[in-house]
Amino acid sequence: MSQPALPGPNQTSQTKLIFQNVSVNYLVTGTELLIGIFMLPFNVAHLGQSAYGLWVLVASITVYFSMFDMGYGVAQVRFAAKYRAQGDVKALNEIASTMFCVFSAIGLVTFAVAVVIALNLQNVFQLTPEQVRTGQIVLLFISAYVALSFPTSVFGGIVNGFQRQYLNGAVAFATAIVVALVNVAVLMAGYGLPELVAATTGVRILSYFAYALNAYRVFPGLRIRPGFFKRDRLREITGFSVFILIIDLANKLNYSTDTIVIGAFMGTAAVAVWAVAQRLIEIVQRITDQLNAVLFPVVVDSSTVERVDKLQRILVQATRLSLAMVVPLATVLGLTARPLVMLWVGPNFEGSVNVIYILSVVVALRVGNAPSTVILKGSGLHKVLAISNLSMAISNLVLSVVLVRWYGLIGVAIGTLIPMVVFSMFVVFPAACRRVQLSRWAVFRQSVWPAAWPALVMAGFILLARRFSDGSWSWMVMQAFVAAAIYAALFLRFAISRDERDWYFNKVREVLRRRSVAGTPAKELSQPS
Repeated sequence: MSQPALPGPNQTSQTKLIFQNVSVNYLVTGTELLIGIFMLPFNVAHLGQSAYGLWVLVASITVYFSMFDMGYGVAQVRFAAKYRAQGDVKALNEIASTMFCVFSAIGLVTFAVAVVIALNLQNVFQLTPEQVRTGQIVLLFISAYVALSFPTSVFGGIVNGFQRQYLNGAVAFATAIVVALVNVAVLMAGYGLPELVAATTGVRILSYFAYALNAYRVFPGLRIRPGFFKRDRLREITGFSVFILIIDLANKLNYSTDTIVIGAFMGTAAVAVWAVAQRLIEIVQRITDQLNAVLFPVVVDSSTVERVDKLQRILVQATRLSLAMVVPLATVLGLTARPLVMLWVGPNFEGSVNVIYILSVVVALRVGNAPSTVILKGSGLHKVLAISNLSMAISNLVLSVVLVRWYGLIGVAIGTLIPMVVFSMFVVFPAACRRVQLSRWAVFRQSVWPAAWPALVMAGFILLARRFSDGSWSWMVMQAFVAAAIYAALFLRFAISRDERDWYFNKVREVLRRRSVAGTPAKELSQPS
């Protein structure tokens, strides 16, 4: 029998939870990005450009394995949050047990597919016999890690459903540090790519035990049993997950296919050049897109009770803040791409500079449009988003395959840019504006323009400062900090109103003076029914 519904978090506690989750997300993201910045040239130097490109190429295959998730991961979080709010322990355990059984089967299928791909790797990419052997070993190690991630993701889903993402973030932070140390130790000891992947993958697999402990910490009443598997629960989750699957499939095609296209048409050396640009763009995206990751349940709540006014504020404020974070970073990256690449990885990767110019625009559009995608996904228009994302992904793939033959890496970048511009500006953004009952011009005026025009002034400073550059890291860092200060001053002083500025600062003060509310739902759900 279900327990009585739990009281939902009040506005202050929800603000506190969002702050905690976003803060830890930034800690993990910052740590992983800093590690990545230093480890990329270290790994290239010790493995060689070709071996590193092989690693990136093989790993890019496993990115597609996450599609076997079939949207159940996001759906599980949604229903875990729903039944947590209702205090229904029985339903929570049935959801978790059903998903554990399903994900265990998916994990076995995933590894079987990896074995088939490994046996036919020489038929997919242009590789030497030695590269084929190494690639097979690397693929199987990474695939084992991915296969195990499916059933263990149930524990992470419980933690996220209880809005305690910061606990999983703490595990991710520790894992990133240990993996980096093991990476350095293995290569310094003189081992090669297979040994490196085996060691780092082993560390990541061990971290799954910590995620499981987190789940039992926030929900001591968690019981995963084969007898709790329910077909009705599976049908319930599937009704939502099928559209999340389409969105995930589209995202994988849209953001991960480029490496496969380059590997198929240009070889592993070109993949390594592309990886440099892609890594920098991923840094910008991960730094600036953390807010949107925690907005989904807020949008669901507001949509459920048809709080259109709250949906309007979410779209306007989240779009403005997302753009205010991504536009200055993308501008700095685009205008300093050449000296940055020369300092970071050297002239052998100069081909990535022009790619960075184009992908800087792509990441600005992607992050700036993310609040619109959250609005559509969380307010009942997930079907529209699924069709739009899939159309954009197919367009990206077709254009990249066509243009790579003529323009190489630049063609692949252009093939990514064109669909992003068309679908984000003319499909997704207008649909989100209609959903919250605001005109496109109103959202542009309140969100896009205030975040965009300060970047024009900042860009002028960067172009002027480049004339006096001495080509050192210290100058690059100082230039970036001054540019950021110029943007922040213009945005806070002139781009937004005084009332909006006071609202931002009041929210920050409110969060900092409140106590944590972590653990409350866990205590109330500590006993199974």
